[in-house]
Amino acid sequence: MTATEASRNFSELLDAIERGETVTITRGNHPVAEIGPARHRTGADLRAALADIPTPHDSFAEDIAEAVALLEPERGDPWADA
Repeated sequence: MTATEASRNFSELLDAIERGETVTITRGNHPVAEIGPARHRTGADLRAALADIPTPHDSFAEDIAEAVALLEPERGDPWADA
Protein backbone atom coordinates (compact mmCIF):
# COMPACT_ATOMS: atom_id res chain seq x y z
CA MET A 1 0.00 0.00 0.00
CA THR A 2 1.36 3.42 -0.86
CA ALA A 3 1.66 6.15 1.74
CA THR A 4 -1.03 8.11 -0.09
CA GLU A 5 -3.40 5.13 -0.05
CA ALA A 6 -2.71 4.58 3.63
CA SER A 7 -3.47 8.22 4.37
CA ARG A 8 -6.68 8.27 2.36
CA ASN A 9 -7.92 4.92 3.70
CA PHE A 10 -6.58 5.04 7.24
CA SER A 11 -9.72 3.58 8.83
CA GLU A 12 -9.66 0.62 6.43
CA LEU A 13 -5.94 0.21 7.09
CA LEU A 14 -6.62 -0.05 10.81
CA ASP A 15 -9.44 -2.53 10.18
CA ALA A 16 -7.06 -4.77 8.23
CA ILE A 17 -4.45 -4.57 10.96
CA GLU A 18 -7.05 -5.34 13.62
CA ARG A 19 -7.92 -8.50 11.65
CA GLY A 20 -4.30 -9.56 12.07
CA GLU A 21 -2.79 -8.37 8.79
CA THR A 22 0.64 -6.77 8.54
CA VAL A 23 0.70 -4.01 5.92
CA THR A 24 3.80 -2.68 4.16
CA ILE A 25 3.68 1.04 3.36
CA THR A 26 5.66 2.16 0.34
CA ARG A 27 6.83 5.51 -0.95
CA GLY A 28 8.20 5.71 -4.48
CA ASN A 29 8.04 1.91 -4.81
CA HIS A 30 10.32 1.48 -1.77
CA PRO A 31 9.05 -0.05 1.47
CA VAL A 32 9.28 2.48 4.30
CA ALA A 33 7.22 0.89 7.07
CA GLU A 34 5.44 -2.25 8.19
CA ILE A 35 2.40 -1.83 10.37
CA GLY A 36 0.97 -4.83 12.19
CA PRO A 37 -1.16 -5.77 15.16
CA ALA A 38 0.01 -4.60 18.56
CA ARG A 39 1.40 -7.27 20.83
CA HIS A 40 -0.40 -7.97 24.07
CA ARG A 41 2.13 -7.27 26.79
CA THR A 42 1.95 -8.83 30.23
CA GLY A 43 5.23 -7.75 31.77
CA ALA A 44 6.92 -11.07 31.04
CA ASP A 45 9.38 -9.35 28.68
CA LEU A 46 10.34 -6.88 31.39
CA ARG A 47 10.74 -9.63 33.98
CA ALA A 48 12.97 -11.58 31.57
CA ALA A 49 15.08 -8.49 30.82
CA LEU A 50 15.55 -7.76 34.52
CA ALA A 51 16.24 -11.38 35.54
CA ASP A 52 20.02 -11.13 35.07
CA ILE A 53 20.44 -7.70 36.66
CA PRO A 54 21.97 -7.92 40.14
CA THR A 55 20.04 -6.64 43.13
CA PRO A 56 20.89 -3.00 43.94
CA HIS A 57 23.28 -2.35 46.80
CA ASP A 58 21.65 -1.49 50.15
CA SER A 59 22.76 2.13 49.86
CA PHE A 60 20.97 2.59 46.52
CA ALA A 61 17.82 4.09 48.08
CA GLU A 62 19.96 6.52 50.07
CA ASP A 63 21.86 7.54 46.92
CA ILE A 64 18.59 8.23 45.10
CA ALA A 65 17.25 10.28 48.03
CA GLU A 66 20.43 12.35 48.09
CA ALA A 67 20.20 12.97 44.33
CA VAL A 68 16.56 14.06 44.59
CA ALA A 69 17.45 16.38 47.46
CA LEU A 70 20.02 18.07 45.24
CA LEU A 71 17.38 18.68 42.57
CA GLU A 72 14.67 19.99 44.89
CA PRO A 73 16.36 21.53 47.95
CA GLU A 74 13.48 23.88 48.77
CA ARG A 75 10.97 21.05 49.19
CA GLY A 76 12.98 19.02 51.64
CA ASP A 77 12.39 15.33 52.30
CA PRO A 78 8.77 14.41 51.47
CA TRP A 79 9.11 11.26 53.57
CA ALA A 80 10.47 12.93 56.70
CA ASP A 81 7.12 12.71 58.53
CA ALA A 82 6.26 9.22 57.30
